[in-house]
Amino acid sequence: MAVSEQFKDVFAQLPAGSFDKDCPTRPVMAQVTGRWGALIIAALVPGPMRFSGLHQHIDGISQKMLSQYLKSVVRYGLVERLVEPTVPPQVTYSLTPLGQSLAQQLCALLSWFSANTPALEAAQQRYDAADSPAR
Repeated sequence: MAVSEQFKDVFAQLPAGSFDKDCPTRPVMAQVTGRWGALIIAALVPGPMRFSGLHQHIDGISQKMLSQYLKSVVRYGLVERLVEPTVPPQVTYSLTPLGQSLAQQLCALLSWFSANTPALEAAQQRYDAADSPAR
């Protein structure tokens, strides 16, 4: 299969250490591209949200998992955690400028998945039909 020149150019732009097991961006990449990371970042694109709003917005995520992911993206500087001195304290989460730049890329990726869902499902069905034993 021939690779287009455009695809080669994109690949050539990857930093040299991208595939190195000791690359310092790997833990960040794992969090952001994990099961919930991209959805949390994308959910914050419209603006700040409180924990309960994020939990309601991201269907299927447990409070424990949301809390863990939020701690990691705050640690990596992608999300800001603002605690308002009220009783009880109100905590809101918002994207930092770094998180906003990442969100642009993640939203493009999520859009790709949405646009290609029928093709992905058809491929899965073809694979499953070919992989199942004849009856």
